[in-house]
Amino acid sequence: MPIDRSLGRNVHFYDASKPGVALGGLIQNGSVTEANFLDMIGILLITEPPLRVQERTSGHIVTATNNSLGLGEYDVYSNSPIEVNNEPWVHRLITHSVSGREDAFRHGIRARDGKCVISGVVNRGAYRGNWSGFEAAHIFPLESESYWIEKGYSRWITDMDNTNGVSKIHSLQNGFLLRGDIHQDFDQYLLSVNPDDNYKIVVFGDDNLGLDGRILDPVCRDPANPHRVPDQLLRWHFRQSVFANMRGAGEPIFEHDFPPGTDMMGTIREEPYAQERLEMEFAWRLRGIG
Repeated sequence: MPIDRSLGRNVHFYDASKPGVALGGLIQNGSVTEANFLDMIGILLITEPPLRVQERTSGHIVTATNNSLGLGEYDVYSNSPIEVNNEPWVHRLITHSVSGREDAFRHGIRARDGKCVISGVVNRGAYRGNWSGFEAAHIFPLESESYWIEKGYSRWITDMDNTNGVSKIHSLQNGFLLRGDIHQDFDQYLLSVNPDDNYKIVVFGDDNLGLDGRILDPVCRDPANPHRVPDQLLRWHFRQSVFANMRGAGEPIFEHDFPPGTDMMGTIREEPYAQERLEMEFAWRLRGIG
């Protein structure tokens, strides 16, 4: 069964006119500042400014400072109606097929980064071709290429020609090197990078690896490198992570561990978004065969 993201939340926020119904919340591991929280509220809620966000017990008013956000319950005040943003959340596949284009992507990401850009762990076996434990991760998921095309996100890619029929989703700019376990959390939107706060890493779940508050390694975002990761893609993933973890009860965390003999398709059928995920899984497998 999928895991409930709302479990363990130590920050909750409410429409002040309806104080009994939480609009959402988050797990504060320490890196989220008051300014960050106001930005997140701006992503999640639709209303007219000005807004006032106030901690219910202490009466403290949240301001755009770098002070760490305190734990508690926060009421959002506005002179206009408050609505929760219903922007779609793009879920991802946990398993991946491999084609020739992904091979080129993997080799290019390894050559550019050489380390896990979130943990900072360097691959000391790279000189002999040993990349065990390191994986090339896509920031925007390949299996949602149709959505990528629909939204015109290829405009953020600058290291490929504007060739008709090429979506640019396989660009090195749409990826970076991660440790395998961190890759899983990134794909589940359990951690992300905020490009608007000095590329700070925010862990939205349990910070088992002590990554919350670290800074994304500059090797993957060097302005002088034409294959650098663009801020727009990082911002897209961060926004998706805010929706996944903070909106309402949050989105499900899907099962990812499917050892041999496991009924993966049966598990997917029992989880949320079953039809969409099964269709994506079948389409992705056919694509890998082709």
